[in-house]
Amino acid sequence: MGDALHEPGSVLMTADTVGGVFSYAVELARALAEHGVRTSLATMGGPLSAAQREAVGRVPGLALFESSFRLEWMDDPWDDVARAGEWLLDIEERVRPDVVHLNGYAHGALGFRAPKVVVAHSCVLSWWAAVLGGEAPPQYARYRREVANGLAAASAVVAPTQAMLDALRRHHGALSPFQRARTVVIPNAADPERFAPQPKEDFILAVGRLWDQAKNVAALGEVAPHLPWPVRVAGSDIHPGGGARPIPSLEHLGVLSPSGVAAALARASIYAHPARYEPFGLSVLEAALSGCALVLGDIPSLREVWRDAALYVDPGDAGNTGALRRALQSLIDNPGARRELASRARARALDFAPRRMARGYLHLYGELLRRRPDARRSPAYEGAREAAIAAAAGGE
Repeated sequence: MGDALHEPGSVLMTADTVGGVFSYAVELARALAEHGVRTSLATMGGPLSAAQREAVGRVPGLALFESSFRLEWMDDPWDDVARAGEWLLDIEERVRPDVVHLNGYAHGALGFRAPKVVVAHSCVLSWWAAVLGGEAPPQYARYRREVANGLAAASAVVAPTQAMLDALRRHHGALSPFQRARTVVIPNAADPERFAPQPKEDFILAVGRLWDQAKNVAALGEVAPHLPWPVRVAGSDIHPGGGARPIPSLEHLGVLSPSGVAAALARASIYAHPARYEPFGLSVLEAALSGCALVLGDIPSLREVWRDAALYVDPGDAGNTGALRRALQSLIDNPGARRELASRARARALDFAPRRMARGYLHLYGELLRRRPDARRSPAYEGAREAAIAAAAGGE
């Protein structure tokens, strides 16, 4: 009974609609629902797509609060970030969650009544260092301060890899050591029932925004003309600043629905992701579950997640004689090695199950509720207390 008093009954969670965080949030909400936890999902960044709306509808008890407020990493977002904060505080007052789970930084500084979990999926400063090199320019000084304030006020800080947590400390630790916060690594997850191998075909697949330098799809464009197999890419070639930026040497599949991505992964023999920056890599996990052999950028986070279940290449070593071409060609030439690598990747991927992710968060939520000075006033406590009183009365 003592542990039950500190189990969350509901969570208010934020998510943006323009990246993989949305998929992560829906997957976590679905896994939490299996434990009887209700999630209120507050979305920002733009309207939901039809596929995203459908995904929300499949999660039992998931309440959607939708907005189009600009995100903290976008250009000149701060008026929207402030308005979004007022909106989130109003939602909290209406739904009274036991925990506020923020998939962003700035709103961690708000005065929520519930404990605040801030999850570090990426950050502009670490992106800049990994992709462009050096420190982000002065125009990001406000971003740096807002992130530091959010981290400093968090009850707990989570990252999907130790590499991302280390990057957070490296780039934000001097301003915000977040020493009072509980820090923990909880890997992301994907449902293995949605991704399964099918008979493989002779092509290489990548999934990602073509214009995103972090994903480094352009490197695949350099090597594609020198490979005997086609290289196909699913994702947008429309830059946020405007205009299409296709890569002619790649076969463009366009922006696919989640089921379309799963179908393409199921048939692909090799998944290529020569990323320069990737705090976790949800698309890589989906590819591994789909039985693809993995060729990945040699960066700490991907090494941490995939260990010996992938080939690693220098993200900057592309071209006809570069490491990326050599790795892809070696797997094309050796079907046995390709199948072995795919088998290792799938076995490793099965470790990143939604239920395991949910248990990690539930354990953290429970710790925060136990530490709260006003834990007795939480909705979870009151519900358990009333049940205990009713059970005692019935036994007399």
